[in-house]
Amino acid sequence: MTGFFLVPIIITFMVIVLPIWIIAHYGTSWRVNRAISSSDEKLLAEVWDMAGKMEDRIGTLERILDQESPDWRTRT
Repeated sequence: MTGFFLVPIIITFMVIVLPIWIIAHYGTSWRVNRAISSSDEKLLAEVWDMAGKMEDRIGTLERILDQESPDWRTRT
């Protein structure tokens, strides 16, 4: 007789309560983690600066190679 009442309670929990609970949990954690932290923002700014410097260096190297070896781009 105990199993007769236990099965509908478990099914009701799994069909109604559990999905709402999971959606609320992951929705809350998504909202919390959506914003970028200050340390991540600082790291992103540093990477952006390094990428700009690297782009300048590559441009300088390409100009030097164009002057010293004009056909360097066509070599394989």
